[in-house]
Amino acid sequence: MEQVRQYYDFILPLILEAGKVLTTVENIEIEFKKQEPWNLVTEYDRKVEAVLIEKIKRAYPSHKHIGEEETECKGVIPKLTDDPTWIIDPIDGTANFVRSMPLTGISVGLIINKKQMLGIVYLPFVNELFTAIKGEGAFLNGKRIYASGCDDIDKSIFSYEISIARRNDHYYNMYMYRFKHLIRIVQGFRSLGCVVVSLCYVACGRIDAYQCDGLYPWDVAASTLILTEAGGYVTDSSGKEFDLMDPNFLATSTEQLANQYMVIERKADEELLNAEKEKRSFVP
Repeated sequence: MEQVRQYYDFILPLILEAGKVLTTVENIEIEFKKQEPWNLVTEYDRKVEAVLIEKIKRAYPSHKHIGEEETECKGVIPKLTDDPTWIIDPIDGTANFVRSMPLTGISVGLIINKKQMLGIVYLPFVNELFTAIKGEGAFLNGKRIYASGCDDIDKSIFSYEISIARRNDHYYNMYMYRFKHLIRIVQGFRSLGCVVVSLCYVACGRIDAYQCDGLYPWDVAASTLILTEAGGYVTDSSGKEFDLMDPNFLATSTEQLANQYMVIERKADEELLNAEKEKRSFVP
């Protein structure tokens, strides 16, 4: 773990410096990836990622990296190997960033032998630094943090990234059916528009559960480690084992709470499946 600590000491000041740059940004020019109105990118997404990758390459030329913007240009996500691999999201919550909403963050995770070993999420506009090293706990601005421990769905605050439903009919129907089943049960809903913020909020007990499907490794590489090191629980939303490279997840304060959500969501998914079968049976 001494080597991982050295990696941490190397990358942390670079992330903090990138965060300082973001807080001084003005006149942001927005582009849309693949002409999708929900898929925003700015020049600062690209600049932050390029600087981080360049400095990682210079310090550790044998290491690999997976960056959101670089992957977008190549059109394919690299396969994860046993080599040390830095997974970078230069600005998570870009839609918040361009509207001067402070819920946006820089996320860097380090994977070694296909295992999450280091995670850093920095929210520069609120000066909150979430960190974790495998086996050493999770921290917010240097203070140890823990998930809420909530194990009762009736008392849970649930963050649901409902905007994902816009992507296609599959996500729209899945999200709407699950939302319909959950809305009368959970204590309250939030939709924060930033994956790393929501996961870190579960880690420090501000919310109790968070779900999002259809994501990418850079969305979760750092923040899911922070959550599990804080005592939280992460599972694939379909009930499979969580897959970092294909993340469809439910993240909760406890496994017991996750199980309660999964029971309700399986009912919603079954209702959707039956509705789709019935619809097809009426097609002339």
